[in-house]
Amino acid sequence: MKVIINATIVMSDHLVPDGRIVIDNGYIKECGRAKEIAIPDGAEVIDAEGLYVGPGLIDIHTHAADNKWLFEQPEETSRYMLEHGVTGVLPALYYNLDKKGYVDAADNIIKAFEAGKFSNFIGLYMEGPYLNPNFGCDREKNTWKGKIEKKDYECLIDKVKDYAKVWCISPEREGIEEFVKDVKIAIPDITFAVAHSEATPQQVEKYIPYGLKIGTHHTNATGTIFKYSECRGVCVDEAVNYNREIYAELISDRMGLHVDPYMQRLVRRIKGDDRIILISDQFVCDGPIPAGYEEATDIHFDFAGEIAGSGLTLDIACANFMVHTGCSVVDAFRFASLNPAKLLGLKNLGSVYPGNVADLIMVDYKFNVKNVIKKGEKL
Repeated sequence: MKVIINATIVMSDHLVPDGRIVIDNGYIKECGRAKEIAIPDGAEVIDAEGLYVGPGLIDIHTHAADNKWLFEQPEETSRYMLEHGVTGVLPALYYNLDKKGYVDAADNIIKAFEAGKFSNFIGLYMEGPYLNPNFGCDREKNTWKGKIEKKDYECLIDKVKDYAKVWCISPEREGIEEFVKDVKIAIPDITFAVAHSEATPQQVEKYIPYGLKIGTHHTNATGTIFKYSECRGVCVDEAVNYNREIYAELISDRMGLHVDPYMQRLVRRIKGDDRIILISDQFVCDGPIPAGYEEATDIHFDFAGEIAGSGLTLDIACANFMVHTGCSVVDAFRFASLNPAKLLGLKNLGSVYPGNVADLIMVDYKFNVKNVIKKGEKL
């Protein structure tokens, strides 16, 4: 048994100063003010020294960590993310993989998890294969531009059906509805996301009954809003903003290049704090930082100077979002832990509460991660 003392406990909507958390067999047994919770006899005492202690972060969308592909180096990237407070992750598989590449990538991740080498793995985020080929980085490698046919995708569905949690689609792709139906049959609880798309709001809304609940990297890789001269149209972004059912993923980098800081504040105002999910969406790319963007140290660029995903970890995204929007530490934990857990139906993760898994992190007021506890064990 362990007990964390001198903690500022981050609850789902408030703080508990001078708090204690009792951990028993990997789960939270008790939590609250020190005066209400006794230190169990023989318990290992962990002094939080006043730091904020909140739930481990859940990154539902990232391809890489430490500039390494998750599917190529699952053990190393898992450890790196854990050190940055990410106790749960959905590795994202992207449409730059061909059919064999998708299957092999999924297989490598699953084998690592089953061997106990990817402890923070909670499922797969399928970013493709059937997205709009006009959007996204590395699109010259997209081999999925042609007709959508069952013979091309059935082996992929079969491979990931026990692990896929989120599947991205572009609703405007011809033949996508049949694909969605087949995925839904194989994975009844799957969550769909609109991604890399120039769909109309009506095309997006058509898939809400199938379980479309996410706007992938909201306001990035989405269609034009031009309609007539001097008249503003609508696109995927407006559909995500308007529909209460849909969560908005946000990439919050230091300079606000993926999503302008004003837009981050606007989306928060529109969606509300229970429908925002922060993601890192790290991608492997080694292009130089263009002149004038020297401060963009948490973004990756290609050799043409275009953005090619982020270099973020989720803790840094939280720190950036606090700066850009003025949100509190409590809010940041909501966006990076509670909301992802609710979206995915992870009932014993995402909050500090008796009975939940003791996935906990300690951060300072700038969201620098100081300590990580995974299933009750301190890293």
